[in-house]
Amino acid sequence: MSYLYETHLHTSYASACAYSKGSQYIRHYQDLGYSGIIVTDHFYRGNTNIPRYWPWKKWVDEFCRGYEEARNEGEKLGFDVFFGWEETYREGDDYLIYGLDKEWLLEHPEVKTWTRDMQYQTVCSEGGCVVQAHPFRQYDYIRKIILSAGCVDAVEAANLGNYQWFDALAMRYALNTGLPVTAGTDIHNANQVYRGGVFGVITEKKLKSIGDYVNAVRNNGISGLSVYKERFDFNANEIITIPVEIRDKNDNNTGKNWRNLIYS
Repeated sequence: MSYLYETHLHTSYASACAYSKGSQYIRHYQDLGYSGIIVTDHFYRGNTNIPRYWPWKKWVDEFCRGYEEARNEGEKLGFDVFFGWEETYREGDDYLIYGLDKEWLLEHPEVKTWTRDMQYQTVCSEGGCVVQAHPFRQYDYIRKIILSAGCVDAVEAANLGNYQWFDALAMRYALNTGLPVTAGTDIHNANQVYRGGVFGVITEKKLKSIGDYVNAVRNNGISGLSVYKERFDFNANEIITIPVEIRDKNDNNTGKNWRNLIYS
């Protein structure tokens, strides 16, 4: 038996770009045969709609509201809901954080100022994992493509908010660096689930906690990706129009040519 999970989902409480409350997703995903979802609202430096001048406890309480509402609805319907977040850096690169909880956040306001390497080192030391979201996305708000190869556990190779060829590049990058891959919808509106436009990861074991998902990412426990079959078709003519940097474990620019990671 296998289990299907959504790994990248936004709610309207914390994510300024989202349209749906956490509770509105549950029955839709359940009807499609999903075993659970992970709520990953935009965090402090991302597209949040929570005022940054609020006291930290108030900020965290409001940030977790979408997840908590989704979890409560999931408990009523026998559907698993787990917690994570998506942080954004100045150049526009995003990271999905899994394995830390609300209580941890309340005790660590310094999370607001993490560099990429601090983020990775701390999350790993606390038993979590870091997945780089949609690494080859090229939109107006993104200043550079940062390939943070040294500060992540895995790459989100399939993201339904991407153009197909962004994902083809991401998969090539992951394969040539040996990084595990995940898939997520990056969903902002529950109506999208009705139309069947959702991605996810498949596991052979049911996840009992977000820690189980962390272990799956870090120990090759993801057995498959639920994506469109052509999602990773690579034509070798994909275009990148903004600067690309490859970063090491200390978050320093290596100066390496990104093309060697794609076309080798």
